[in-house]
Amino acid sequence: QVEFVESGGGLVQAGETLRLSCVASGRAFNNLVMGWFRQAPGNEREFVASIGTRGVGTFYGDSVKGRCTISRDDAKNTVYLLMNTLKPEDTGIYYCGSTTDYSGSYYSEVYDHWGQGTQVTVSS
Repeated sequence: QVEFVESGGGLVQAGETLRLSCVASGRAFNNLVMGWFRQAPGNEREFVASIGTRGVGTFYGDSVKGRCTISRDDAKNTVYLLMNTLKPEDTGIYYCGSTTDYSGSYYSEVYDHWGQGTQVTVSS
């Protein structure tokens, strides 16, 4: 069993930067592929980014490519999402999750554990 706690969300203005964190406890973090997804009201959960074990390999969703960087620190059991040049359409609840399926990490269905989420609101 593994648990995640996200933090770092908040209310920011368009163009600003946020760094989200997700701290894991329980199962060996370094064996997990980690991903970030977001969900706006009335929308499905959308893929943002994922990172392979030991930080080998990253994927990004088309809507954030070039503006976001995912990273991990296995010594701290933490995965980060740095978001630059935020836009109002980035507003939503951001969730981190874990999977062992790196090639399928675009898809929320392959994730078996999720955090409770952190709210990001970007004003125009």
